[in-house]
Amino acid sequence: MQDATLAMPMRKLETPPAAGPALSAPALEDPALYINRELSWLEFNRRVLEEAIDPNVPLLERVKFLAIFFGNLDEFFMVRVGGLQQKVLAGIAVGSGADRMPPRDQLERISASVRQMTADAYRCLSEEVLPALEQEGIVIRGVKDLTEENRRHLRDLFRKEIFPVLTPLAIDPGHPFPHLLNKSLNVAVLLQRPKNQEKLFAVVQVPAVLPRFVALPSEKGHVFTPLETVIRLHMPELFPGMELEHATVFRVTRNSEYEIDDDEVEDLLKAIEEEIRKRRRAFAVRLEIEAASPPEVGQFLMQALDLDSADVYAVPGMLDPTGLFQIHGLPGFPHLRDPQFVPQPVIEFSGTQSLWSAIRARDILVHHPYESFAPVTDFIEAAAADERVLAIKQTLYRTSSDSPIVRALQRAADNGKQVTAVIELKARLDEERNILWARELEKSGVHVVFGFVGLKTHCKVALVVRREDDGIRRYVHLATGNYNPQTARIYTDLGLFTCNPDFCDDASALFNYLTGYCELPQWRKLIVAPSRLQNFMIEKIQQETANQRAGKEGRIIAKINGLLEPAIVQALYQASQAGVRIDLICRGICALRPGLPGISDTIRVVSIIDRFLEHSRVFYFQNHRDPQVYIGSADWMDRNLSRRVEVVFPIETPELQKRLIDEVLAISLADTCKARELLSDGSYRRLLPEAGQPAIRSQDRFLDIAAQNAHKRLKETVPEPPAILVASTHRVRPKKAKQNK
Repeated sequence: MQDATLAMPMRKLETPPAAGPALSAPALEDPALYINRELSWLEFNRRVLEEAIDPNVPLLERVKFLAIFFGNLDEFFMVRVGGLQQKVLAGIAVGSGADRMPPRDQLERISASVRQMTADAYRCLSEEVLPALEQEGIVIRGVKDLTEENRRHLRDLFRKEIFPVLTPLAIDPGHPFPHLLNKSLNVAVLLQRPKNQEKLFAVVQVPAVLPRFVALPSEKGHVFTPLETVIRLHMPELFPGMELEHATVFRVTRNSEYEIDDDEVEDLLKAIEEEIRKRRRAFAVRLEIEAASPPEVGQFLMQALDLDSADVYAVPGMLDPTGLFQIHGLPGFPHLRDPQFVPQPVIEFSGTQSLWSAIRARDILVHHPYESFAPVTDFIEAAAADERVLAIKQTLYRTSSDSPIVRALQRAADNGKQVTAVIELKARLDEERNILWARELEKSGVHVVFGFVGLKTHCKVALVVRREDDGIRRYVHLATGNYNPQTARIYTDLGLFTCNPDFCDDASALFNYLTGYCELPQWRKLIVAPSRLQNFMIEKIQQETANQRAGKEGRIIAKINGLLEPAIVQALYQASQAGVRIDLICRGICALRPGLPGISDTIRVVSIIDRFLEHSRVFYFQNHRDPQVYIGSADWMDRNLSRRVEVVFPIETPELQKRLIDEVLAISLADTCKARELLSDGSYRRLLPEAGQPAIRSQDRFLDIAAQNAHKRLKETVPEPPAILVASTHRVRPKKAKQNK
């Protein structure tokens, strides 16, 4: 089978240097060889921001990327910055990562980077995006831009629909500073009593139950004003008889990280619920405030929230641009968006044969969102309705708010089947939703299991047990992504349907391991963390290293979301020192420094940021012309390898192997449109096509391939398909969209 890098036109790679003596282990532990985790993540978010700044990206997609950028920052402060602040307060002087950067230095570098990026983001919003939206008839007006007609409309709307929801909160000895919800918008009000000129403070929370942007009557287009603008405009009605000096919009971000002591937990569900309650009252880690606010308001809020000046971010525009998702969601404007697409049907599941017979005929690999997620939901729904199905077992890490899969599990239990759901309560920021689903499933008679206290169950596995004419048969679905139909349309993931007995035996053993008491099984096909996966991956890397040193070409390609585990990084460094060519397609955090002389000369790292979130994990080892290919739920992060139950599994069918190598990996590596290459200093540069070569946008190629394959397979399956089906296309590209791309 050909090398994946030869399947598509690519930039030339330099000839690997001859293998030299390996550096000693201590040298590979040098902190200078590692990129700091937090700074690497910020570089990832910078790449998201670049999509918002790029004028070639359709306008409403730029709006979306701005909202994603700011939402990412929120989660970063909630999860990562709070932990660093606690370490500084505890006097911890050395960082815990392989780079060993002190927590205080990390916070200083984070602050500088975030301030610079947010300045760029607000400049993009105010100088480019908002004016361009206005030209398209989408207008966001501030107080100064409101017409008298606008003000009359807002006055009526405020009194009827907004005023009844608001609660002005005085702050004085009898009214302590209120506990403000995490990420909520608030207005700090500076008042005076007319009689004695006494200065007073109050706070009004902007209600999240109302739309962030208030629509204004308009004969043409869409006109909005932010909800906080309406509240501030009518603030005197909330404090009658007081003199209003100033009203300042601000926002608080709170720490959301938590740890559960394994030795003290008796009921994991209750422990998680308690942590969620604590999170709502967790300490503040960031204060965002309007740049034009009076200094005394900022000082008052800093003192009330127990923050330092380093934790305060003066915002030169509208606070919380995550609300721009409302603008992105406006109907119409196809010329301002990426071309529409329809996930292609999985032809193996088409026709008159049953889903079960299709899986019995062959292993089926599905590539989302280019191919439909419907077979995954159909798999569970068919099992729930099938009288021959005896049992369903499934892991659930994140799922949608109204999940058809969870509903199907409930129906299956109602139909008398044995149903087991392993729900991960500790899925970060989805804990509350998972608790609700757990309670709903238990009411239906589903056996709900929460896995292990000290480990997150992150693997994606579904097992169906069915009685057939020749006896009991099991069917398995294994995947890289969550059982979530909503994110399946915007995340790139891979899934495998199989009834291979070895895979089925392993899946049964995995569920027994998760739900009962047993020693670790002897796995036939699955590679499971935390017991085996890290050592397995290191062995595969060392296999390529040994082949290279023996005169056989070593080759490694990995498509992952993050690389942080020092043991993996060191194994890759050693492989590079031996001359192994290594390509990493790493979307997010990467601790490895490529291109270091004598250390990582032969390692190339690229990151792809595009309309779909790159989420699939694929591992390719050349194995001296006998390729070994694996996919699964795990990244090369310490958390995936040591603190989670993960599953990686081989793709052994030659046809499916070839598809992963020559299609998924090769096209991703050939991207010269949305790919950035990691430099040894931790920064990234955008890749461009070589002179005379066309630009390759990998996600567009995958859309085209999915459509071509569907039409080809359909033609093979149905000799004379309807003409309308032959003429259909996977995308609708309006004429104006070409002008924006």
